[in-house]
Amino acid sequence: MNLKSTTRPLVAIGLMSGTSLDGVDAALIETDGESITTIGPALTVPYLDPFRKKLKEAVEIAGATNTESGDDALAGELTRIHIDIIRELLSYEQPSSKWARPDLIGFHGHTVLHRPEQKITQQIGNPAKLANDIGVPVVYDFRSNDVVNGGQGAPLAPVYHAALLHNEEKPIAVVNIGGIANVTWLGESNHEVIAFDTGPGNALMDAWVEKCTGERFDNNGSLAANGAIDQKALTQLLENSYFKLGYPKSLDRSDFSIKPIIGLSPADGTATLCAFTAQSIISSFSLCPKLPKKLYVTGGGRHNETLMAGISARSHCSVEKIDSVGVNGDDLEAQAFAFMAVRSVRGLPLSFKGTTGVSEPLTGGKLIEPDLPTGKLC
Repeated sequence: MNLKSTTRPLVAIGLMSGTSLDGVDAALIETDGESITTIGPALTVPYLDPFRKKLKEAVEIAGATNTESGDDALAGELTRIHIDIIRELLSYEQPSSKWARPDLIGFHGHTVLHRPEQKITQQIGNPAKLANDIGVPVVYDFRSNDVVNGGQGAPLAPVYHAALLHNEEKPIAVVNIGGIANVTWLGESNHEVIAFDTGPGNALMDAWVEKCTGERFDNNGSLAANGAIDQKALTQLLENSYFKLGYPKSLDRSDFSIKPIIGLSPADGTATLCAFTAQSIISSFSLCPKLPKKLYVTGGGRHNETLMAGISARSHCSVEKIDSVGVNGDDLEAQAFAFMAVRSVRGLPLSFKGTTGVSEPLTGGKLIEPDLPTGKLC
């Protein structure tokens, strides 16, 4: 099948390894790249601690040295984990099911360095190995075409948010809280889409909690709930020059530091960082043309009830988890890259002036075909 010429909806599997460094999400959807025909099954597999440690170190080294990673072994290990999750997800399906034989894979890889002002963005992974091992064409390298053309390379998910919520009364907003938080603002017109990174999501909280307690994250926000916000530290955090920038703008995981809360108790530090994430999200709406009527929250941060309460307390509108519209918020980012993979092979734009700052709508991604015939999953 010629993916670039067919007009029928395609079954695509999207893969996402996010800035939270928690694991891989895989999700299947059927789409023509403009509307979503059907949402299929999904699976999340957490990273084992030894690999997560190696990946975290690679990100930290790349950020500290401003140098792209050349660790092929790490990229290979990351790819093998993605291959395993695809096989596991597809093994649950009957051979006759359309989900058992996807037409396409959207492989984001893992971002180790993102410096759009220098026209650099690097996502590690081996798409050729992925295509050959699974026997399905792979779209990869979603961000670089945007970056080399003057865009921020992020966020890219807004094009999926717009398709998913096209029937909702506007204006509305979607906030994705991963390691970094980003917002998508959708206006009354289909062409009114604004998106940008708002600031830290879970990354600083996770780093602080791991430093203080050895735990990977603040489960349900319970540690933050037992702490007191240090207003002086919060003010210092909010003085970061990033918040004075207009959009388009995007962040790297290493762009913020826990330095202002050093010396606080574990609970107080977590509470302060939780308030920082909540405040930076709500403050971001000052950049939008109108305040949203409703705010949907997706990503891992929506499981933090203290964070959700902080966002609601600061918001002028109702705040709901994206799950309220029938979509599992843990699967959304992976679904988005499945959707974008189909858009990529059909030459449809992934980024826009209001989302990444490119001068005109721009497609992205690169397609690699397997050496094995398409459909021979192995």
